[in-house]
Amino acid sequence: MQHVLIVDDAPATLALLIELVEKLGDCRAIPFASPVQALGWAERTAVDLVTVDYTMEGMDGLEFIRRFRQIPGRDITPIMMVTANDQKPVRYRALDAGANDFMAKPVDRVEFLARAKNLLILSDARTKLADRAAWLAEEVHKATAEILARERDTVIRLSRAAEFRDPETGAHISRMAHYSRLIAKGLNLSEAEQDLLLEAAPMHDIGKVGIADNILLKPGRLSEAEFAIMKQHAVYGYELLQGSASRVLQTGAEIALGHHEKFDGSGYPQGLKGEAIPLFSRIVAVADVFDALTSERPYKKAWTLEAAVDFLLAGSGTHFDPRCVQSFLNAWDEVLAVRERYADAEESRLLPIL
Repeated sequence: MQHVLIVDDAPATLALLIELVEKLGDCRAIPFASPVQALGWAERTAVDLVTVDYTMEGMDGLEFIRRFRQIPGRDITPIMMVTANDQKPVRYRALDAGANDFMAKPVDRVEFLARAKNLLILSDARTKLADRAAWLAEEVHKATAEILARERDTVIRLSRAAEFRDPETGAHISRMAHYSRLIAKGLNLSEAEQDLLLEAAPMHDIGKVGIADNILLKPGRLSEAEFAIMKQHAVYGYELLQGSASRVLQTGAEIALGHHEKFDGSGYPQGLKGEAIPLFSRIVAVADVFDALTSERPYKKAWTLEAAVDFLLAGSGTHFDPRCVQSFLNAWDEVLAVRERYADAEESRLLPIL
């Protein structure tokens, strides 16, 4: 059923228009003698057609149309002005305010029915078009969500490709990704940037797939030559991920290349210093080192939380960006919650990252 809002302070005209609207079939008249009350109603309820008088007490039809058009979602509702004023300037001003059609008083029944019917057809067509546009937008959203889900699955599998060759657990990449997000939040990065970092951070060590087992899995300290080879995993990860059309993979490439850089310029592979190091890489450096220190591995015992925090503080300004360290420590309660949620376990290799 279509709804027609009738605004007219002349009782006889209001009664006539109600009668005519009911003759249109499958239409309901919503009458108001007060334009102010009509606007209040229109703010809460959508209509398919508005007829409004020009001369009314308290507010003329031009002002009513202007205010009606300012209501969200009422910008395309057809409006017919019913007026005894046949001066062209009034009609021009009404058109400028947003009117679609005019009717002269006294109201001709046949003409009103024809004009109202045409405007209702227009309103119905616009509604269907808007509904189809909304449907198409929803379909695009669903398709995009499916693509993003597949991309996220690819990222997780890429991240774990390195993990299965490394004595770290799936819980490690889950924890460090969430630690990274907490740091980003504390730095007032947007929700979109926080989510992007959460998805890209797990790829920081993907380049380890290019490191030979005798070096990657060596239980003792690496020789200088072996460590030189190990350091190449940052470049390998970048080369593996760069050039993708995916923003997540592009970000992963940046993080893979830069997460071993140090704030004082003594890191690798490029020896970048300070803010020349990409922010996401500076964030991941803090998250990754903290979790590596506090996690038990076949070749080492886990550090205490206090010792790991002392290490971060000692390295603030040299190894780590001081702002990232402070942001991490400011979120300590949330850090502990992430640590508990993604605790190491035998089944941790099957845990979802996000």
